[in-house]
Amino acid sequence: MRLGVLDVGSNTVHLLVVDAHPGARPLPAHSHKTELRLAQLLDADGSIGPDGIDLLVSVLHEALQHAEDKGVEELLPFATSAVRDASNADDVLGRVREETGVELQVLSGEEEAKLTFLAARRWFGWSSGKLLVIDIGGGSLEIAYGMDEEPDAAVSLPLGAGRLTAGWLPGDPPEAEDVRALRRHVRTGIARSVGDFSRFGAPDHVVATSKTFKQLARLAGAPGSAEGPYVQRELKRESLEAWVPRLAGMTAAERAELPGVSEARAGQLLAGAMVAEGAMDLFGVERLEICPWALREGVILRRLDHMGPA
Repeated sequence: MRLGVLDVGSNTVHLLVVDAHPGARPLPAHSHKTELRLAQLLDADGSIGPDGIDLLVSVLHEALQHAEDKGVEELLPFATSAVRDASNADDVLGRVREETGVELQVLSGEEEAKLTFLAARRWFGWSSGKLLVIDIGGGSLEIAYGMDEEPDAAVSLPLGAGRLTAGWLPGDPPEAEDVRALRRHVRTGIARSVGDFSRFGAPDHVVATSKTFKQLARLAGAPGSAEGPYVQRELKRESLEAWVPRLAGMTAAERAELPGVSEARAGQLLAGAMVAEGAMDLFGVERLEICPWALREGVILRRLDHMGPA
């Protein structure tokens, strides 16, 4: 069957269409994304204002048209931290439901972490042993660890690249004092959760998902996206530590000229790099592997699991 997963994230609204059935690998058929940056449309009181809701509704109508054009049989719509954290989340969901017919499922941070972990586990398989999975989104950081398909530990922290850029790095390039303050904030936030994971022992394999990690790995010399999803891509902490001060000295426009860095994500790449560096350091990770699958694939896999054998 043809499934569509509609992801309303902090940075983008992304429709991924796949051909899938239980027991088989989902095959991508179509992808449509719109840069919305919902997290940056929040008003001073933490709500998504009328203009932001209007824009979201418009983007969803467009995504629904793409889903119809591509013959999607079932749509799996969900929202993450930008809607979850909005003070008027119920109003936003009500407007979306009323004007588009879409019933957005708001995932908790822990659900995000668990579904991303499921996707990584299925991609790397049982031979990868105990997995530590790290995902940096626009609004939050998810970390999960375990040896089964359900992680033994999973947390979500408000350390997304977009959120941190908007709240901590107003300059372009940012002031050195702001960078240092953000570094302290990030590491303090991550350190609070390290103990929840360390009691399970060292992981056998560390993987990362998300656009942020893919861009950082590309900067460190990993193959580009044109070489396909099956090429191994890794990121070494040593390389990341060398790039963070370089990124801190660049403007967003200068970062956008780097290999693999999109103009839309260039402004928040420094914050994302600082979160990645902090996580790798505090968890004692020297290198990690980039996983092509993430939250959207996790949502699809969970739905297929619930369908049972064909």
